[in-house]
Amino acid sequence: MLDVRRLRLLVELDRRGTLAAVADALAYSPSSVSQQLALLEREAGVPLLEKTGRRVQLTPQAHVLVEHATAVLDLLEQAEADVARTLTAVSGVIRVAVFQSAAHAILPRALSDLRAAHPALRVEMVEREPDEGLVELSARDFDLVIAEQYPGHVRELRPDLDRVGLATDAMRLALPPLGVRTEVDAVQSLADAAQLPWVLEPVGTASRQWAVQLCRAAGFEPDVQFETADLTAHVRLIRSGNAVGLVPDLLWTGELPSVRVLDLPGSPRREIFTSTRRAAAGRPAVVACRAALAVAAQAAPGLTAAS
Repeated sequence: MLDVRRLRLLVELDRRGTLAAVADALAYSPSSVSQQLALLEREAGVPLLEKTGRRVQLTPQAHVLVEHATAVLDLLEQAEADVARTLTAVSGVIRVAVFQSAAHAILPRALSDLRAAHPALRVEMVEREPDEGLVELSARDFDLVIAEQYPGHVRELRPDLDRVGLATDAMRLALPPLGVRTEVDAVQSLADAAQLPWVLEPVGTASRQWAVQLCRAAGFEPDVQFETADLTAHVRLIRSGNAVGLVPDLLWTGELPSVRVLDLPGSPRREIFTSTRRAAAGRPAVVACRAALAVAAQAAPGLTAAS
């Protein structure tokens, strides 16, 4: 009989790539992970790992075992969710990954509602960029992810994850307040900002790809002088007259914008959604958290509920 805990280590190695990464994620020592996988090899009766330089890689037999092990782990998670649904109270721990502006604007109200309705439920939150959060959700590091998607840029669809729309918000061109930088005062459209310095999120992020494509469609390549994932830093750079950028309405959380904002061509809207493993979607804690997030999103100024 194959040991489920050792099977999980094999699945984690397939996802994370190195014994050290598996050990770090599961709070084991690398030598312990190696020993447990060696025992799994004996149980399976076939070689599962082979050395390639200083690393190990999975054998074809190991990949077959990973596929079955993943199904087993999903079934166990589904069983846990089914058992939890028989309880009268929502309890336990739910781990949530969320991107920055949603953490500021949506999560506080949702946490307050959950605390009042389900005092036995512990919610743990970590800020993560959506790409990273979704990968870690598949790896069972989180139970729920709040992520974003930009117009025309569909994120990778993972068969083990579901996707539930939460809300949409408008993206706008952000400029310094009038009088802060004279040459910016005349800007009335995206195309007018072609010669100005820009602040954007890092290369490789969905928001950066979308922003660059939008500028190119307007006939110019943005001069990105400032690069940061921190939208608060974006606003400060723009407000001080050092840059222009693209910001979501969610950033203001019901307050008046501290910069000048203009509509963009086509009035693009960003989609905000939640994602969990399909096997965990029926877990009461996940259902309760999604319901609280939906209420909080509906109450957040600047957001439109998902259809």
